[in-house]
Amino acid sequence: MKQALAGIDFAPVIPLWLLAALAGLALLALLPGLLRVVRNSAGAASWAPAPGIWLRALAFGALVLALANPRLVEETRETRPDIALLVVDRSDSAVLGPREAQITAAREAIEARARRLPELELRTVEVPEGGNQGTRLFSAMERALADIPRARLAGVMALTDGQVHDIPAAPALDAPFHLLLSGRPGEVDRRLRVVEAPGFGIVGRPVELRVVVEDQGAPPGGAARLTIRRDGQPPRVESVAVGREHRIAVPIERGGPTVVEITAETRPGEVSEINNRAVVSINGVRDRLRVLLVSGEPHAGQRTWRRLLKADPNVDLVHFTILRPPEKDDLTPLHELALIAFPVRELFQVKLREFDLIVFDRFANRGLLPPVYLRNIADYVRGGGALLMSVGPEFAGPTSLASTPLGQILPARPPTGAGAAQAALLEQPFRPMVTETGARHPVTEGLPGANVLGAGLADATWGRWYRAMRADARAGNTVMEGPNGTPLMVLDRVGEGRVALMLSDHIWLWSRGHDGGGPQQELLRRIAHWTMKEPELEEEDLTARIDQGHLTVVRRSLEAGPPPEITITAPDGSITRRAAEARGGGRAVVEMPAVQAGVWQAADGRRTAFAAAEAPNPMEVADLRADETRLRPLAEATGGAVRWLGTDAQPLVPELRRVALGRDQHGGASPGPGWIGLRRNADHTVTGITALPLLPPWLALPLVLGLALVAWRREGR
Repeated sequence: MKQALAGIDFAPVIPLWLLAALAGLALLALLPGLLRVVRNSAGAASWAPAPGIWLRALAFGALVLALANPRLVEETRETRPDIALLVVDRSDSAVLGPREAQITAAREAIEARARRLPELELRTVEVPEGGNQGTRLFSAMERALADIPRARLAGVMALTDGQVHDIPAAPALDAPFHLLLSGRPGEVDRRLRVVEAPGFGIVGRPVELRVVVEDQGAPPGGAARLTIRRDGQPPRVESVAVGREHRIAVPIERGGPTVVEITAETRPGEVSEINNRAVVSINGVRDRLRVLLVSGEPHAGQRTWRRLLKADPNVDLVHFTILRPPEKDDLTPLHELALIAFPVRELFQVKLREFDLIVFDRFANRGLLPPVYLRNIADYVRGGGALLMSVGPEFAGPTSLASTPLGQILPARPPTGAGAAQAALLEQPFRPMVTETGARHPVTEGLPGANVLGAGLADATWGRWYRAMRADARAGNTVMEGPNGTPLMVLDRVGEGRVALMLSDHIWLWSRGHDGGGPQQELLRRIAHWTMKEPELEEEDLTARIDQGHLTVVRRSLEAGPPPEITITAPDGSITRRAAEARGGGRAVVEMPAVQAGVWQAADGRRTAFAAAEAPNPMEVADLRADETRLRPLAEATGGAVRWLGTDAQPLVPELRRVALGRDQHGGASPGPGWIGLRRNADHTVTGITALPLLPPWLALPLVLGLALVAWRREGR
């Protein structure tokens, strides 16, 4: 909009100081004539200005005015419209229940009313969900204000529930800030707050969670019921006092994540139930692992297992070595031969179940372990223990452990009959090969330098071994094979326990780097940890995890063929079925968004996995009540208003008015929506200037000379 404004301006032709000096000299020249004193015939004195003094003053005034150069100036201005900013909160708490509809309707009403106001431009900015940072309303507002000249800012209107988490200490805002609140005053909300939750727990020991149920906006006191569910098991219910800390004992029964879901009962009239639930994931780890290593007669690879187990600081190793076989008898008493008396009864009867793993390295049964103790070991494995055997030529002889009660749990047996011992011994160079099953088993899957199935020996870079034992696999999974396709490593589950059998004693060649070496340390570590049931080495398993709102379900299986369909149950009970994508190595994966907080469940028909999804914005759901407390000081400091939009579907939106600078900017605290003011800044841009001299030289010179001449003639009379 263009406007024309006129006014008088001065453009002196000489510097102002010189013009002031000339005016002073003119005044001095006039003073004698102005202050002239005359006496009458009686001698009385009186003041009488000199004749023509006023004409002289006019001449001097005309001269000074001509030097000041007065002009009639006319400006052409283009008025720039003021800008109002509307900030719309779209965070999770602002869209609960009827709040979203209220904010949307209020936005539409404000935008429609702003369009009817002249010389006003309305800009709208939305505040998205801020993740774990809460509602970042002022960050969004400051980004929008960076593009608005402050001289044109008419005001800021915020449509929000008042839950804002980035309020600066001293907001730099020189325009009215009007707060328009959704929801209703005096709301009540119940939340479940986790005070302390350990991230790890020792398998076999309970951990303690500390939680508290809080009723916000309500007087303290009362009780609430807590429903506690662990890994999808039947829930247990406990009654707790509201506002007081409560402790929950959670047993950790296995390694890997244990998902605990805690839900507080709903309070009548509360804002929402989304913060009545808490999900905690506790990773079960084993305490220091106790391993019993029994070595038979000395051989070149005797230290292989000891070095591996001693390298792990989490392993307590008990190691016994038979330094001298009994057949080499020189009549020396045994108590003089043994460095430490072999505590057979204490190890294999009294404290047997205290060990997590028993390792026999080329151990031959020469009467040191009676059948009853070997039977104890077999029962220990069936009850959940772990046994690992690395065998050599002794495995096919008369002292083989396969011929004892321990042989009942071994997954492979040596040949029997005449000449069986000689036939079982294979002494020839060969490279260990991973079988088709081994390529899917986590113990041998992905080992560096392993053969590629179907590619032949040329792709195997492992160093050669020179001795293996022929055995017939009768159970378990053969994951590695030796010469002529004979089993080299067999893994089996027996009852609740596990058995690993390595049919060669030449793995130590890899540790020496012979013929290129091989992944000796990694392979033995995986074998030992698989027998001790480490979760990441489960060959038949289903796991689920949630990371940054994304659910990943991984199914591992030794079975060939297409994986089954995965059924996923969200926290609200909705069911989704997804086909798993094969990723190699026995793995199949399903990925999908997981935005709901709570426990997600995945099932493949045989196994079930759980994953914990915490609230995506803990700050946002910590308090769901609509509240004016945080933003009212800013509104009052800037002259803005605080208005509630009401509880109906049609919000109470105040009228918009333009107000001049310094006037009231809202309609006070009267009932009803009232009105809110947007400042009128009258900012403009000058597009043209026209200047007309009021005393040009051609007029000033004759005027000054004429006045001077008249004054001279008047004074000369």
